[in-house]
This record gives sequence, structure tokens and C-alpha cells, in this order.
Amino acid sequence: MSGMNFLERLLDGVVVEWKPLWQVTTWDKRFNAVDRNKQPNVINYSYLLAADLFKLERGSGDVFLLSTGERTGWTTEELAGSYLREGEVITIPWGKSRPVMDVLKYYKGRFVTADNRIATSNDIGKLLNKYLYYWMLKQSLVIDGFYRGSGIKHPSMADVLDMQIPIPPLKIQAEIVRILDTFTALTAELTAELSDRKKQYEYYRDRLLTFGDEVPVMQLSQCCVSIADGDHQAPPQTNIGIPFITISNVSNSYQIDFTNTKFVSEAYYSELDDKRKARKNDILYTVVGSFGIPVFIDDNRKFTFQRHIAILRPNGNVILPKYLYHVLRSSDFLKQAYAVAVGAAQKTITLTALNRMKVPVPSLEEQARIIAILDKFDTLTHSISEGLPREIALRQKQYEYYRDLLLSFPPPLTPP
Repeated sequence: MSGMNFLERLLDGVVVEWKPLWQVTTWDKRFNAVDRNKQPNVINYSYLLAADLFKLERGSGDVFLLSTGERTGWTTEELAGSYLREGEVITIPWGKSRPVMDVLKYYKGRFVTADNRIATSNDIGKLLNKYLYYWMLKQSLVIDGFYRGSGIKHPSMADVLDMQIPIPPLKIQAEIVRILDTFTALTAELTAELSDRKKQYEYYRDRLLTFGDEVPVMQLSQCCVSIADGDHQAPPQTNIGIPFITISNVSNSYQIDFTNTKFVSEAYYSELDDKRKARKNDILYTVVGSFGIPVFIDDNRKFTFQRHIAILRPNGNVILPKYLYHVLRSSDFLKQAYAVAVGAAQKTITLTALNRMKVPVPSLEEQARIIAILDKFDTLTHSISEGLPREIALRQKQYEYYRDLLLSFPPPLTPP
């Protein structure tokens, strides 16, 4: 069944009204360049700056911190004080540096807000707030285009309020919300399970990597064939060639993002010292800024990397590469990293300090046993080709497909 046939069956011949957003919503203030007749009423919300908002955060609270970014949290009624508000609202940030889709929010209940632009339906007997939220999500790329400026961008609210929203009968809005809420709940369940599995992995990892005095401890320089940092010069870059990995390509999921890399020529790559050419079973380790992130290289893809990244080449006769990778992710090793990092504005682990950092080195048989256990957890919690991250990504795509299908109404008829 095509998307249009599905929507036609849902509508069952009903004609959908289209209204400008200003006509069916109330916002938090009167906006410049918006005709006053389009905003007869406003609902004012006192707001806090992001830094001050999260100073209120308490895990035991039941008042939502309605931030302008992805981070959220909770506080208490007492801490919220005069900033406490209650309602059913949809928000977009006044200033943003990320796509609207990542930061647009719906909330119903008590909250404290940061500097958001806040909307609510004029009449929930005609327009459901949750339906409005899903429609705005579908239109997020359009709304992105209304933000102006360099760095932190701000929206043209005149353009936002003039957007035309399709308004089917209330029962159809409710059915669309029910379907999309179901997909959202499924994704939320998987995300919660992933969080639990990550905690479980971290617990078993740290337990398995805690040894007594019977297990020798070595400096990294004693169990690696070489430890080198990346290119100190800004290499000549090309549009194609050998990927040049920067710290921005190394994610907290312990993987390299090859989709947005710079490149160096084959000739430049061939002149590099072998220690700066990544190969299978090497381990990358970030040493500047977001330091302490290891990445295990499990294939023979050719690439090189910048100096903010170090490369460790384990001696397989002493320490198994995958075992060392798990050690580098452990809580104890991260504590060492924080202890040796130097600098004020941007923390750095020097190559000398990295060489001296210590790891427990049990027998190769014990290392192999630990790898077998932790790899299973690692696949479940971090693999984008297997495990829960892949399932979450598939659910998200399925949700987005049905959201776009359910909200793709025929355009309004224009008068002749």
C-alpha cells in the first residue's frame, strides 16, 4: 500500500484545513517583525541561561529542566522558585548551533525553561499539542532555514509563524499521535536497555581487569612495539586519497567516522614513518582535549592521523591487542590519564607520560578469556552493524518513515 493510499484511508474523504501557525498557536512573547494582529495573546515564561539552569539540577526532582540543547535534567519545586511554570508546550531554542531536530522538545507538566521560544495550541479541541510537535519535527529542516547568523543562530519568528500547518479532525490527529508515540516508546525502551547494558559492561570490565599482586604490571612502553603520535605538520590535503583522521573523527563510541574525513595523497602517505601508518590490531588513543578515547583497528584500511592522536602497536608476545584495548577503556586507566594530563585550557597527555602509564598483564590465556567475555558486551552495546545501536537506528528510521508518511497531507487548494 502506498503512503498516499494509507493516508487517504485514514482521512476517509475528510478535507484537511490548512492554517498559518500564528492563527492556531500562542507563543511566549511578541516578536519583532510580526504583525501585532497575529499575536493578540502571549504567555510569558521567565527563563534562565543554560549554565544557571543546570545549577538547579537534582536527580530526585520532579520539575523538568527544559533546556535549549540535548541535555536535560530535573530539579525540585523549591529550587525552581519563581521560575516554576506548568503547561503543555513545544519549544525551539532562541539561539542554536545544532539542527532543530536535535533540540526541538515537547513537554507536559511542571518545568523551568532556558531561553526557548515556546508554543502551545490555542485550542486543544482543534489542535493537539503533541500533533503540533510531530508536525514541527517533520518540518525541522524548513525551520532550520529560518535561523540566521554565524556561530549561534537565531530564528526569524515571522517566517516560523507564517508556516502553514495541516489540521485534520481531532480524532485523526489523535490516531497519528498514537502511532508515532508507539514508535517513540519502542525506541525509548531500546535506549534504556542500551544504557543498562553499558553499565553492566563497565561493571564486568572493571571487575575482570582488577588483579592481585600475582599479576605483573608493566608500563605501556614495555608491552608495545612502538608508541607514536600523529603528524605534527598540517599535511597537504587532497579531495581523494588516503584518509587523514583528526580528533573530530574519533567518537565516544570508540569508532572512527570515515564519512567526513580529510585526505592526503598516496605519495605523501608513502613517505610517512611506518609508525604513523595505522594497520590492523593497532590502537588509536586520543591525547588532547577529549583525551582517553581508544579505537581498535580491526581491518587493513590505510589511513594516517594528526598529532592529537597517538598510536599504540602492542607486542603480541606480551599483550594481546584486544586485551589492551579493553584495559585502555577501564576506569583505572582513565584515572591514570586524568592524573598525567597537563595544561589549563586544553588538557594533553604527552607521549612521554603515555609511555609510562601502567597496565596489568596476566597470562596470554587469561587475556584471551577476558577478551571473549568483554567482546560480547562490546558488540551488544557499541556495534553499529550488530547489537542494540543497530536496532535503535533501524527503529528510528522506521519512526521517521511513518512520521513523514502520516504527516504528508495533500497541499491546500489555491483559489483560481
